[in-house]
Amino acid sequence: MSEPLLSPDRFFAPEPAQRRIARELYEGIADLPIVSPHGHVDPALLADEDATFGTPADLFIIPDHYVFRMLYSQGVSLESLGIPRRPDAPAGPASETDHRKIWQVFADHFYLFRGTPSGVWLAHELYEVFGIRQKLTAATAQAIYDELADKLAQPAFSPRALFDRFKIEVLCTTDGPADSLAQHRRIRESGWPGVVRPTFRPDAVTNLSLPAWKANIEALGAVVGREITTARGLVAALEERRAFFKSMGATSTDSGVETPYTETLSEHDAEAIFARARAGKATPDDVRRFTGHMLLEMARMSVEDGLVMQLHAGCDRNHNPLIQATFGPDKGADIPIAIEWVRSLKPLTDRFGNDPRLTLVLFTLDETGYAREMAPLAGHYPALRLGPPWWFHDSINGLARYFDQVMETAGLYNTAGFIDDTRAFVSIPARHDVWRRTSANWLAGLVVRGMIDMAEAVEMAADMATGLARRTFKL
Repeated sequence: MSEPLLSPDRFFAPEPAQRRIARELYEGIADLPIVSPHGHVDPALLADEDATFGTPADLFIIPDHYVFRMLYSQGVSLESLGIPRRPDAPAGPASETDHRKIWQVFADHFYLFRGTPSGVWLAHELYEVFGIRQKLTAATAQAIYDELADKLAQPAFSPRALFDRFKIEVLCTTDGPADSLAQHRRIRESGWPGVVRPTFRPDAVTNLSLPAWKANIEALGAVVGREITTARGLVAALEERRAFFKSMGATSTDSGVETPYTETLSEHDAEAIFARARAGKATPDDVRRFTGHMLLEMARMSVEDGLVMQLHAGCDRNHNPLIQATFGPDKGADIPIAIEWVRSLKPLTDRFGNDPRLTLVLFTLDETGYAREMAPLAGHYPALRLGPPWWFHDSINGLARYFDQVMETAGLYNTAGFIDDTRAFVSIPARHDVWRRTSANWLAGLVVRGMIDMAEAVEMAADMATGLARRTFKL
């Protein structure tokens, strides 16, 4: 009998006592439902009973920047992977449209993902979700493509069917402030029992540096039925839209910023900066100060309407200008940067940090801040919670570092549980499985060292799998 493609004890420590306890803990949480309080799955996938994922290339490659950034780093062109070029892109080769050829390029280079988080997720997706029973290589590529294509055409592998099979209790999307939430309305009115909630993301209108900022402001104005010409008018429009999102089931908001800088602007300064932005004359300092001011406004609104506030910081987005000019934003060229939290957040913590009506969940791409600043902040202020390792650090080693750096200072119950933050729908169970296995392994280590007993570990494992996320995000 051949060995299983995925070890049943994967990610557990080699030490026998810890491994045995980790296995027992994991078995107790492996089949718990999935709570996904933040991610980027397109709700259109679930709005129509007949929706499909398309081809294997559509599902695994073309939309997944985790996949094609690795291939690009090894000289594989994005055109060969079917990534569409911008209409105004510089002259160059056309993007491949033959999805079998795209899949073959992916399979030819699949070895590049060995030992990486993407490799772990992809293996789970292929072998556990789709039942593939051979390794993906250049030689097996077309046979696996055929098998995947056949299954993707079956009702059992439709998005809704997999939603049920994955035991997803709730899935939250991320939606812009002017979004009509039409797809969410269709889901609600369809009679399908799956729970899909929107999340309010204001960045399109609060980040003055975006090339489309003025167009985004106009779109928001069209939705609220009036032109937005002042900072005060923007705040009022955001308040209205938050109320609408909440009526559609939203329990949280999300702000993505380069740094967590916050500042209270006077009404005069806020209006002056907004006027300069409308005239196309906003400075980098204007952008920084206005973003910081709007973070405080978002916190104030969360105190008033009860929506959980998420803050993702520490990323230099679209670092490669050639890729952005050719293929557009969000194409795998985002790079972590070092950031500071204590002084940057102080205007916010001074005003709202002691208010139990606020829940602010912090995420970072700068791991150096975990033990130095973020865990002590969350371990003191009632309003703060720590999100799990995000993006580049959502990995076996990244999770282990997080447990080591955060838990002793913040405590488990000042963390938010697991958040998969994915665009790739079929990767959701893979990501939650990695979290549950590494959580079980960490807890087993505490049991072996006598820091907690087994009863406590069992309770903590269930909280880490589902309980913390449910409570933090009011789900």
